[in-house]
Amino acid sequence: MPIRAPRICGCGLKIASGERCPCERKRKAEADARRPSARERGYTSKWDVERAAYLKTRPRCVRCGAAATVVDHKVPHRGDKKLFWDRSNWQALCRTCHDRWKQSHERRAAP
Repeated sequence: MPIRAPRICGCGLKIASGERCPCERKRKAEADARRPSARERGYTSKWDVERAAYLKTRPRCVRCGAAATVVDHKVPHRGDKKLFWDRSNWQALCRTCHDRWKQSHERRAAP
């Protein structure tokens, strides 16, 4: 299997395929340190109950049809509690579609 060529990071370092540059790891660690915890963002035990009920009625991923394990907010709520609890803003996704497609989509749409 062919190996992808190394890339040059914005900081000028040559980085092997599949690796992260130290500057990227540092930037991610700093962003994670500033981010509130899941519980602080509203994902409480009440959310756990509502999520389970939603997945019981919608067991399949809306994108690929695999078993759904994630209740995703179609429009990011960004702390807006009304939008957070709006069931019309929820969709059932499998872990793969959520972690790859949805996150990639949100990164591209971010201002």
